[in-house]
Amino acid sequence: MVLKIRLARFGKRNAPFYNIVVAQARSARNSKPLEVLGTYDPIPKPPAFGEGKPIKDIKLDTARAKYWLGVGAQPSDPAWRLLSMIGLLEPKYHIQKMQQIAQQQKEAAEARIVAEDR
Repeated sequence: MVLKIRLARFGKRNAPFYNIVVAQARSARNSKPLEVLGTYDPIPKPPAFGEGKPIKDIKLDTARAKYWLGVGAQPSDPAWRLLSMIGLLEPKYHIQKMQQIAQQQKEAAEARIVAEDR
């Protein structure tokens, strides 16, 4: 039984609201999950005192999320992003790391070109 941590969409048209759920990988997006871990509201809400950036609301039971990750549940890409924002997972893509790898590949390609010319 392959388990996924993923988002189940609720809400109205143009006003999405997501439950963060654990479900079997082969089940439909909005089918009954094994467990609801939390919620995610992607529409930014103004801050409480009117200062600062708008806030996207993420509520998550971190203890249960750690449990399901420990059991072997695989998060989907959007769920991975949310879990990395909270600090449970390492971010999937580090922009600086990606740029560093691209720079190394570019230097290696230039070195090969110089070596072929000799």
